[in-house]
Amino acid sequence: MPPQPSGAFDDTQLIRFPGILYGLVALAITWFVVSTMTSALTRLGQRFADKRLLLHQVSTIGRFLVYLFGFSVAAMLSLNLSRDAILSLTGAAAVTIGLSLRDLVTSVIAGIIIIVDRPFQVGDRVSFAGTYGETQSIGLRSARLATLDDNVVTIPNSRFLTDVVSSGNWGALDMMIQLDFFVGVDQDVALAKRLVEEAITTTRFVFTGKPWLVQVDQVVEQSYYAARLRAQAYVLDVRHEKSFHTDVTMRVLTAFREHGVKPPAVLHRNVADLPGPAGCGEARA
Repeated sequence: MPPQPSGAFDDTQLIRFPGILYGLVALAITWFVVSTMTSALTRLGQRFADKRLLLHQVSTIGRFLVYLFGFSVAAMLSLNLSRDAILSLTGAAAVTIGLSLRDLVTSVIAGIIIIVDRPFQVGDRVSFAGTYGETQSIGLRSARLATLDDNVVTIPNSRFLTDVVSSGNWGALDMMIQLDFFVGVDQDVALAKRLVEEAITTTRFVFTGKPWLVQVDQVVEQSYYAARLRAQAYVLDVRHEKSFHTDVTMRVLTAFREHGVKPPAVLHRNVADLPGPAGCGEARA
């Protein structure tokens, strides 16, 4: 066998076989630290509700840093990272990434951008590509949203670089909720507006520290003319979004029924008052 040229990299020396065990131990310790930290911060968030979103964000950044440190230590223990090895690994990694891992690397870079730029945060109520839910986690490859019907949707981070994402609360516990109520244009709209305002201000889920309002418009809803009362108020905690929506709706419907405020209906003239066909003196029923 001809001798290797000077400076060439001997790939048989790449792996430190005695160090593989230590590398696996480092990865196991990393997993244990991440699991313990995530569990502890989750329990703290449940105990201190006003700090829940902040603790979720700390957990996300902490997991990222611990994983980065753990994998680095495992690589140092298991591999001979000489200058020649680094150059060879860098070249091989560049080829591999360019050919087969483009989407994965794009998602990892996007994950870092999301953590730094913070278009949304863990705990936010997010709308993205027709999916609405609470951000459970932001990883290096993907983000997970828990929808209101208890499904977990996994979205690659790379999609957040090109598509529009909307955050309802952006790190705050409270969030604006919009509710629409429709009554007939022949009803007492002023009374209906007052009843909606009372329903908003008396529910235990409302956050009155921010302004709220009830806006009145005349609209056409399913071919009916109607007065739309659009209530905009803040829920105290995003976890109570459904409860807020249900409680206010029940209060409004009950108040409308008690005060005789009716929903939209077809309003028209009597058939006898309508003009008949051309050349006829009266309308036909």
